[in-house]
Formats: sequence, structure tokens, C-alpha cells
Amino acid sequence: MEDMLFYDRMQFAFTITFHYLFPQLTMGLSLIIVYFKGKYLVTKVEKYNDAAKFWMKIFALNFAMGVVTGIPMEFQFGTNWAKFSELTGGIIGQTLAMEGMFSFFLESSFLGLFLFGEKLLGHKLHFVTGFLVFLGSWASGFLIIATHSWMQHPVGYEILENGKFVLNNFSALFSNPWLVPSYLHNQLASVITASFVVAGIGAFYLLNKKHSEFGKLFVKTGVVFGLISSVLVAFPTGDWTAKNVVKYQPVTFAAMEGIFETEEGGSEIVLIGQPNMLEKKLDNKVAVPNILSFLTYQKFDAEIKGLNEFDEKDYPTNVPGLYYAYHIMVGLGTIFIGLMFIANIQLYRKKLYKTKWVLWSLLFLLPFPYIANTTGWYTSELGRQPWLVYNLLRTADGASPTVSAGNTLFTLLGFIGLYLLLGLLFLMLVGKIINKGPQFVKH
Repeated sequence: MEDMLFYDRMQFAFTITFHYLFPQLTMGLSLIIVYFKGKYLVTKVEKYNDAAKFWMKIFALNFAMGVVTGIPMEFQFGTNWAKFSELTGGIIGQTLAMEGMFSFFLESSFLGLFLFGEKLLGHKLHFVTGFLVFLGSWASGFLIIATHSWMQHPVGYEILENGKFVLNNFSALFSNPWLVPSYLHNQLASVITASFVVAGIGAFYLLNKKHSEFGKLFVKTGVVFGLISSVLVAFPTGDWTAKNVVKYQPVTFAAMEGIFETEEGGSEIVLIGQPNMLEKKLDNKVAVPNILSFLTYQKFDAEIKGLNEFDEKDYPTNVPGLYYAYHIMVGLGTIFIGLMFIANIQLYRKKLYKTKWVLWSLLFLLPFPYIANTTGWYTSELGRQPWLVYNLLRTADGASPTVSAGNTLFTLLGFIGLYLLLGLLFLMLVGKIINKGPQFVKH
């Protein structure tokens, strides 16, 4: 049973990790594309329109990959997690169906019009199609996170005699206190990914001395969007999200921060340390006294509960994994703020395009928002364990009892092989688009 559960979790973790590499770019990039197209409508400068069309090609490839890799996850609800689907389908089925019927079709329909309908529609309607693609992608994120938020903090439900969960308050799904901060935090994180991709490709063009006009535009746009989003992802949205964890999942917060013992007189914030689960402590830690209490409660002497206050059976299943995922996310987020701040200073001083170390940094850091987003989601998911629905349904009780560990391992290996090929194909196609570069269209 333990092997079966392990492989079920591994398969879903692998497929969703690979899948989310694509939506995290499309959601943020759709906003930047709308900005480029809107800028063209205002200024009539052709390079903005050409930039919008260039990035929409990359958006379309990411969107296609997101669709292809997203469908198998839906099937896993019926194969590996049939008991979870049976018990909670009356609730999570609502938001997942809305995401497919409304958001996905809105996004996909108007994506086709944006890609192929500019001459037919004219520039104003072309902008509207771009805006509707943006609206569809962000609505999709909202409905998925509404589902996720219910699993983290279930509201508006009742449990029938047969154990099934049903909604008794539909509006509670969308007024869930977990939803808004999680959604804003996630969407701003996707803007960070898009900003680094746009700035990184711009830096690539400038360092290679080709497509320099677009290189400058991309770097400028990327660092401005990047600074705004990287600051907002930390505060207020990251702070708000963390305070929700403190309030509703205090054992998760203790594990995230590496607090094994409740500290009197205020909790320190740990910068570096390694969880030692045998001795229930952090090894080799570097910490700043009382800061965590202040950040959490605005009081230096506020008490934060340690893991010692909770039953071990309710600990997150993988405390070290949760701790490291959280600290990687926060550490990378801090680096993003620092680099984007320096880049904006150089932009203000009109020296950014010739400051090679900043351009190289933007190019080098291009993959790291993907890592930060992934570890952010790992923080959320590992933090909820050992529950599928927090405090109501344990993960072990949601797995399919009839699917063997061998079947799941076999299909997991198949997914790994297939996704490796898909990933290589995707990189080749995106590489061709980037190498060709944006095209000036003369009128």
C-alpha cells in the first residue's frame, strides 16, 4: 500500500511539475503581450506590434504544450485518485468543469484570432482578442486555484452519510479566505517568469548584437515588469499567504520555517540550516533573533508554535523537503528583487544596454523563476500533506485501491520518456523562433 501511494504521488508530482512549466509563462506573458499591443495602439510605433506578434508565437507553443501535458492529469483523478474523485467530485468538479468550459475555450478561441486575424479584424479588435486571451488565461488560473484553495482550507461543504463531500454554499468557494492571496501570489509569480524570459531573450539579442532594437525593448519591458512583480510577490501577497498558513495550518508554518521548539520571547528567522529529524533541530543554522515574530505578528516577542506543540502524525510528511522548497523559493525571490532593482537603476541612468554583467545576469537567471515557481508549489503541496483535503481526508484514503504500484510505475516511466521527447521538441521550436527573431513589418 505504501509503495502504491508513493508511486501515485510521484506520478502526479512529475506530470504536474512538467505541466506547470508552460502555464506559468503563458499567464504572465499574456499580460506583457497586451501591454505591447496596447502600446502600439497609443503610439503607432510598429515595433510594439511586431513584439506582440513575436511573443504570441512563443505563447501559442507554450499553450499547446500546456494542453497536451494538462489532459493526463485530469485522467489521473479517475485512475490513481479515484477515491478522492468519488468523495470530493461534487465540489472540485464544479471549479474544474468551469475552468474547462469557460476559461480554456475563451483562451483557445481568441488565441487563434490573435494569431491569424489581424488583417481581418483591424488593430483595435486585434487588441481585444489579445486581451481576451489574457482574461481567459488568468480566469483559468483563478478557477484552478479556487479548487486548490478548497483543498487547503475547505469551506461551504457538508459530508453525507456515505462520506461524500457536497457543496452547501456555492459562493463560499469564491469567498474562501485562502483564495485571493494565493491567486495574486501565483499570478505575480507567473509575471516574474515572463519578465525574466522577455528580459533574458532581450539580453541575448544585445549580447549577440542582433535584433538590437527589439533587444532593448525586451530588456526594458522585462526589467520594469520584473521589478514590480518581484516586489509585489514578496509583499503584500507573499506576506498575506504566509499569514494564512500561520492561521489555518500552524504545523505547516512551523515546518516551513524549521521551528522545532516553541521559543519564548519571540521566534528567530532562519537564513540557513539543515533539518535534523532525528534530534528535532536545525543543524548549522544561521538565524536573526525575533524577526520571524515581527514579520508574522508585527511584535518582536510574539510566540510562534513549534513542531513540538503538535502530534507527530499530523506533521507534514516530508518536513526537510518542505523546509528546503520554501527557503529556495524565498531565497530566489530575494535575488530577483535585487537584480531587477539594479537593472532599473541602470535603465534610469541610461546605461543598462551597455552594462554587460547585468545583461549576462538576466540571461543566466532566465531558468530560475521556473525553479522558484516550482518550489513555491512544492511548499504548498508538501505543506498540506498528509492531507488531500486539509484535516478532513488523508492522502492515503484518496488513492485508488485497485491500481497496483507496478502499473503506476510503468506509466510513470512512460510519461518521463514521452515528456522528455516533447520537451526537446518544444525547445527546438522555441529556439527557432528566438533565432529568427521578431520581424519588422513595413507598411
